[in-house]
Amino acid sequence: MALLRSYVSGRWHTPAVDGAPLHDAVTGEEIARISSAGVDMAAALEHGRRVGGPALRELTFHQRAALLKVLASHLTEHKDELYALSTRTGATQRDSLVDVDGGIGVLFTYSGKGRRELPNAKVLAEGPVERLSKGGTFVGRHIASPLRGVAVQINAFNFPVWGPLEKFAPAFVAGVPSLVKPASQTAYVTEKLVELIISSGILPEGSLQLVSGSAGDLLDHLTPQDLVAFTGSAATARKLRAHDTVVRNSVRFNAEADSLNCSILGPDAAPGSTEFDLFVKQLVNEMTVKAGQKCTAIRRAFVPATHIDAVAEAVSARLAKTTIGNPANPEVRMGALAGLEQREEVRRSLKSLADAGTIVFGDPDHVEVIDADPERGAFLSPILLRADDPDRAEPHEVEAFGPVSTLMPYTGTDHVIALAARGLGSLVGSVVTGDADFATEVVLGAAPWHGRLLVLDADDAKESTGHGSPLPALIHGGPGRAGGGEEMGGIRAVLHHLQRTAVQASPKVLAKITGEWVEGAPRREEEVHPFRKSLADLRVGDSVVAGPRTVTQQDIDHFSEFTGDTFYAHTNPEAAAANEFFGGIVAHGYLIVSFAAGLFVSPEPGPVLANYGLENLRFLTPVFPGDTLTVTLTAKQITPRETADYGEVRWDAEITKQDGTPAAKYDVLTLVAKN
Repeated sequence: MALLRSYVSGRWHTPAVDGAPLHDAVTGEEIARISSAGVDMAAALEHGRRVGGPALRELTFHQRAALLKVLASHLTEHKDELYALSTRTGATQRDSLVDVDGGIGVLFTYSGKGRRELPNAKVLAEGPVERLSKGGTFVGRHIASPLRGVAVQINAFNFPVWGPLEKFAPAFVAGVPSLVKPASQTAYVTEKLVELIISSGILPEGSLQLVSGSAGDLLDHLTPQDLVAFTGSAATARKLRAHDTVVRNSVRFNAEADSLNCSILGPDAAPGSTEFDLFVKQLVNEMTVKAGQKCTAIRRAFVPATHIDAVAEAVSARLAKTTIGNPANPEVRMGALAGLEQREEVRRSLKSLADAGTIVFGDPDHVEVIDADPERGAFLSPILLRADDPDRAEPHEVEAFGPVSTLMPYTGTDHVIALAARGLGSLVGSVVTGDADFATEVVLGAAPWHGRLLVLDADDAKESTGHGSPLPALIHGGPGRAGGGEEMGGIRAVLHHLQRTAVQASPKVLAKITGEWVEGAPRREEEVHPFRKSLADLRVGDSVVAGPRTVTQQDIDHFSEFTGDTFYAHTNPEAAAANEFFGGIVAHGYLIVSFAAGLFVSPEPGPVLANYGLENLRFLTPVFPGDTLTVTLTAKQITPRETADYGEVRWDAEITKQDGTPAAKYDVLTLVAKN
């Protein structure tokens, strides 16, 4: 019998004991054993800090993000191996698509976002520079740098691929090594995932470790620089969050816990409407995908009291068409639960829910299956309950973590908002309606209790990813019972692994620390125009001063006629004089920006390949006929692209008048060749 291994301290570790048995969810046969006996947890954490962390911090955000893309492509080539094992967890092909392809998609997403939204640097400079003194010699700015610890990631059984990868990806981009502890029931899939990653040699050693089996004394060895990310039950989340070491060392703790997510059918969505059909289809999908074993699944379905009979009938009819059995059979739409113990847990929860309502579809004790033994495998019929008294406590407190949902009626908008809040915090809720006013009222009323809200209607249905599909670009977490976390989504998930520090210094020192030129820092004016320098030669602070050029009335008249911009401040002396902001004819803002470009540009072909935009443009002082303009252009930030022969350069541009008054400030964005 196979013994699942751990990968710690740079080597694969096989336990010397038999371990606990793991069973095929479909056949019930024993397929592996699991134990973390012999794993030195303290040494594993220290290996991550001492070996993995320094190796990752040698790379920039872009370099780490680029590695994720390589890794995602590698896993794509080997995903059939993960699909084959996933079947043994009871997952159908459709279920595995969500888990395996979804997990790989997270890597691709963070690779792209890391390169688009973060600098090609080892430290992130956040927000504007704060001027802290009158003379400008004392300034401040926030920087974010990687924590010097390990991200301990404790995952649930239902997504053995996506679960680890959704936590690993942002930690890796941030430059923090990961130690993955999967749930035992499906750990054999995660072991294969880690084996594929480690054997590829793509990642620096120490950036990813795996503990198969019990966490043992893992949390006892956490330091203030470590993090914990947990997915699982709310009860376990509370226990881990209260661990003495976690509390004493203020360890960053993020939990994504089970929640009583709801879906709300709008009063406009009468039987026969598009939204009614969408609601029914979505509810059935959420009950049957992964056999309802999703922390985002719909547990509470709120419908207008006038439509509850129609909804119960339509959902039951659709559930009756759901084929259940061996997920290897292409005719099967719903597989097994993760194990017999999980099935018994769902049955126990159903007994509590049944006290508050009646079962309108399904039998918790009997189910017809295809190509499998319904007793040896962990099969369970989808169960739809109806609770005509929505104020009963049980549907808002008890979660059956399987193919189970409860229909409840509501009488008005305020009523359904209050019912949604009874879950005391959810990962996701959905509103299915064609009425934008109803959707707005519900979203604003329910938002404080939800991490994510989907509004589903005829317009977005074809492209919507659905109620239960978290997206890596958005937060995945929720308040209250759902864990109180929201860090695991988008770039904010990367920032969760960084320490934000306020740095106060002179402009010169702050520019050196952040790698970005700061107003007041030294400029370098040389004989060689900075546009004649490739990225290899250009330095932050390289500058050119160009001008002067006098703006004439003829320039303003020509620009008005040529562009068609005949706004009165540029063409009507009387009206312009009456405007308190101007007091007379003024030059177009875009005219002075165009003049500035003509002054600072070096026109010959060379390293500068293109100007791709302006940012932060502000017109500060009116420019009148007869004013003389000078522009100062300074290389502010240089960002080489890892996978191209060019990079981006952000230039600080300041246009001043003859008396030194600033007329405009903005950033010029260019693409510049590396050599």
